Amino acid sequence: MISVENLKVEFGVTPLFSGVCFVVNPKDRIALVGKNGAGKTTMLRILAGLQAPTEGTVSIPTGCRICYLPQVMKIADTCSVREETEKTLAIHPNDDEGEIYRQRAEMAKTLKGLGFKEEDLDRPTSEFSGGWRMRIELAKLLLQNPDVLLLDEPTNHLDIDSIQWLENFLARSGKAVIVVSHDRAFINNVTTRTIEISCGTIYDYRVKYDEFVTLRRERREQQLRAYENQQKEISDIKEFIERFRYKPTKAIQVQSRIKQLEKIVPIQIDEEDRSRLRLKFRPAQRSGNYPIICEDVRKAYGEHIVFDKVTFTIKRGEKVAFVGKNGEGKTTLVRCIMGEIPFEGVLTIGHNVQIGYFAQNQAQLLDEELTVFDTIDRVAVGDIRTKIRDILGAFMFGGEASDKKVKVLSGGERSRLAMIKLLLEQVNLLILDEPTNHLDMRSKDVLKEAIRDFDGTVIVVSHDREFLDGLVTKVYEFADGRVKEHLGGIYDYLRSRNMSSFGELSQTGSPSAKTNNSSTIPAVKQNTLDFEARKERQRQRRRLQKAMEEAEKKVAKLEAELKEMEEWMATPTGASNAALFESYAKQKEELTAAETRWEEIMLELEKMPDE
Repeated sequence: MISVENLKVEFGVTPLFSGVCFVVNPKDRIALVGKNGAGKTTMLRILAGLQAPTEGTVSIPTGCRICYLPQVMKIADTCSVREETEKTLAIHPNDDEGEIYRQRAEMAKTLKGLGFKEEDLDRPTSEFSGGWRMRIELAKLLLQNPDVLLLDEPTNHLDIDSIQWLENFLARSGKAVIVVSHDRAFINNVTTRTIEISCGTIYDYRVKYDEFVTLRRERREQQLRAYENQQKEISDIKEFIERFRYKPTKAIQVQSRIKQLEKIVPIQIDEEDRSRLRLKFRPAQRSGNYPIICEDVRKAYGEHIVFDKVTFTIKRGEKVAFVGKNGEGKTTLVRCIMGEIPFEGVLTIGHNVQIGYFAQNQAQLLDEELTVFDTIDRVAVGDIRTKIRDILGAFMFGGEASDKKVKVLSGGERSRLAMIKLLLEQVNLLILDEPTNHLDMRSKDVLKEAIRDFDGTVIVVSHDREFLDGLVTKVYEFADGRVKEHLGGIYDYLRSRNMSSFGELSQTGSPSAKTNNSSTIPAVKQNTLDFEARKERQRQRRRLQKAMEEAEKKVAKLEAELKEMEEWMATPTGASNAALFESYAKQKEELTAAETRWEEIMLELEKMPDE
């Protein structure tokens, strides 16, 4: 259907790509992949007719309709959602009422699938965020019924239900699709062919992305072996030339070798796969057993109730996901936890909790006068300082990019830099709000492994199913002003809902107001206590705090004594001292008992409500 012949694009001395040839057939579902800067967006723009190649041709049949969804769009704010979307409908004056009704019904269905409510359709587009405006543009494209749909990062501003709706829509459409996306689950569900742009050329695989990753690894290993053989050949030729350059009897052979060297075309190998780079969060002090306790938490803006009767407990070490449609209150609850906005009810932050928070506005708090490298160098400590360049490379700041000043970075680049900075901070509760929006697949793998190895507590607000899979063990669903707990991972949650489409969330009824959680510690509200009871509670708290301090001092003292014993036991004299080993064993038992007592006191403190 679309034929690409010998395509070449040059922006400088080195071509972005050259000699590119491929064919897009009807019903092809292609994932266009490659590292940032490889030319994926450029390729989409050329196919859409928005950019001309330096050389080569793109042949498109007459009447073939191609629609392109870019990452960034300029949308006019002059009408309502309904009016803006209707601009693409093929309504003619001579159409009968049935045809007009059918088109408008399809429009409403599409907008609803992308998350809009009926009452949203008559609101001005100016009232919506950039992400929602992108959905309007996506709806306009889908309603045009194109023969080829070009999508550049279509899931960046969609929630999980809208992503799954889009997957189902594309599966039913029967049209050709070329998609650039860092959402692995999305491209695995939508595409059956993978075209990679790498080293200035393309590699075409008739397989899904996951199978492509395996084949790509094998290809890179072959490239590496060929590269090593070529380097040995070049080295041998150069050695021969240098050895016999000034011997007249070898002049012919030397000239032959020089010509042979000139004819060698250097083998290029793919960029090193940094996804194996392992990062670990800096160890922090141990938090209490229950970092987050919510009891009947409510948030409303005037008459609009965002959520009500939110009751749950997050235990130390748990990794949980907040999911649901955009606007259902996920980020709002996070901001309540952070103390950024007022709320009703009781929300308790546990003992010794140190929060690391990633949100879009975190990127705006970076020092604009520092370079990328200096920003990370200032927070890195210990052995990790030797790996700063590798870490920056894993998050797409390799080479000269690490010397850029923060003030010249794009919004996405700033977000990635803020994420790296958070990785190196000393915290025991991570709250990540849409952390993967600006990360490519390898960067997401690095982040996912770091979170998986993190021994603290994690709350992730995300629509990225692949990222959440194998990472979280509990899902909190935000819907209809309620928050419901689901045990298990993200796909366990999806199966438990038995949904063919995430859109059914809004039709399955409101979740119960409270989660049945036997470990929840009720916080008694202050207004139920009389004066004497409050005084007694204050005395109990002071006693427990004093006991906690004494317990902490005892644990520290025992640990210091054990360390001295271990150092002495490592000497020849100490190693032969049986009494020392016996004393060491007793000291270890005493330390265990002291730590247990510390835990008991801390738990008692946590059970007490704030005064």
